[in-house]
Amino acid sequence: MNRFLSRRTFSACILGVACLLGMVNTVFAAEEPADVFIKRVSGDILDAIKADKSIHTGDVNKIVTLVDQRVMPNVNFLRMTASAVGPGWRQATPEQQKRLQEEFKILLVRTYAGALGQVSDQTIAVKPLRAAADDKEVMVRTEVRGKGEPIQLDYRVEKAADGAWKVYNMNVMGIWLVENYKTQFAQEINAKGVDGLIASLAERNKTNARTSK
Repeated sequence: MNRFLSRRTFSACILGVACLLGMVNTVFAAEEPADVFIKRVSGDILDAIKADKSIHTGDVNKIVTLVDQRVMPNVNFLRMTASAVGPGWRQATPEQQKRLQEEFKILLVRTYAGALGQVSDQTIAVKPLRAAADDKEVMVRTEVRGKGEPIQLDYRVEKAADGAWKVYNMNVMGIWLVENYKTQFAQEINAKGVDGLIASLAERNKTNARTSK
């Protein structure tokens, strides 16, 4: 993913994924607006990174624990994975779909864990929300502010059955996370099938694990 982005923009993407992967599992009123949701969770995860040196420096085990304990109730990771896999998702068996979710989550965590140390004095400013009160899916636009020019960072969120918002995609400077992986995954599936994609993801994750030690 970073081959498409400058180093500074990649830092913003790291921050965005950190926010996406660090949604705090707290019960809030169902009527909480989407922009308030994003502002709250972004602030929470930034504070967590800055306060915990092990997270700030990219401790993989600590970040994996954070994701496992706090991400799933607040991010529609099933939808995110299915969208990234594309048409191949419908071809996959339930076991293959389970493996794809597991390996995709590990890929995201391992990809960004080592670079979280770049998060320092950044803040996130949420732009006015352009949505009707009864919209079930909206885009929340934000800016990452720190050194240099602000960087665009947007989130697509959906309202779940219980009224809570869930994130299912993010955009950094015009590059959507899911769509970026969708292109890569489609090539793998076309060449080697769903099992080939799973094997490729597993191998990438093993390589990332070795290099992070």
